[in-house]
Amino acid sequence: MRIAVAADSTDGVAAVLVDELGRRGHEVLVHGALAAGDRADWAWSAEAAARDVAAGRADQAVVCCWTGTGASIAANKVAGVRAALCADAYTATGARRWNDANVLALSLRTVSEPTLAEILDAWFAGTPSSDPDDAANVAHTADI
Repeated sequence: MRIAVAADSTDGVAAVLVDELGRRGHEVLVHGALAAGDRADWAWSAEAAARDVAAGRADQAVVCCWTGTGASIAANKVAGVRAALCADAYTATGARRWNDANVLALSLRTVSEPTLAEILDAWFAGTPSSDPDDAANVAHTADI
């Protein structure tokens, strides 16, 4: 799977995230502080990763900033992107199941390496719900 990754700094789990995704067999496209010459600011780097998803250059993305909030807000401004800020595996599972999230947002300040592994396990194991109400919510969100 092609995963776009954006971070506004190399603090916390940013570099570990790229390595872990590669170790899991994903092709990683990097943005922001992870890519030489890119603008590292959270809004620009998260937008670049989200646009990769929207344009089909990436299947999913992971966007990071100090809290994860700004990166998730920026990513969600891109049409077709459903970014979810996840601090634990339960939230990642729900984001994939009920929201059909295609962009994972993470905090570089609070996510530890063991928690990162748990979140990624849950994220990649997750699939969208087949419940008609859940699908209707996702479709309605696209129409807003």
